[in-house]
Amino acid sequence: MARQRSDTRAEIRDTALELFAARGYRATSLREIAERLGITKAALYYHFPSKADLVRELVRPLFDDVEALLAAAERDGVPDRRALLGGYLDVSVRHHRLYTAVLTDVATFADLGLVPAVMAWRTRLTALLVGADPAPADAARAVIAVGGLQDCAVVLADAPIADYREAALDAAVRALG
Repeated sequence: MARQRSDTRAEIRDTALELFAARGYRATSLREIAERLGITKAALYYHFPSKADLVRELVRPLFDDVEALLAAAERDGVPDRRALLGGYLDVSVRHHRLYTAVLTDVATFADLGLVPAVMAWRTRLTALLVGADPAPADAARAVIAVGGLQDCAVVLADAPIADYREAALDAAVRALG
């Protein structure tokens, strides 16, 4: 039975993300992705003309999820910190493989313009948590709270979120003071 186009695209994304997380973006070729899937390189190029196009499609769901979270919090006014942090943790857990891929090859993701985008949303998240012009100590607390949650999503990726979610949120809220 022939593969459906959407199924092939999804399989390419999943395989690429797995390889990027394990080996890094630069160390993974489109040929390796195609071979892993048992498709030709031409078939892969049909779906993704370049590796950069593939990465952009991999990061789009994360960016869409974070943008939706931040836009809702900004629209609704001063958010409940725990709820906002919980939403961010949930997004981070959902996209933990992408975070792992970024950590494996930060320079490449920066070259593709992805790291500045992540830093911009972290700035927005910090503003929601501690204000738009926080004192350095408050900014540090927000960095630790947000970064700690993001790290939990990566480091504890094999554990069910239910096993650590409340503890992680408690720690992040305490970090904010």
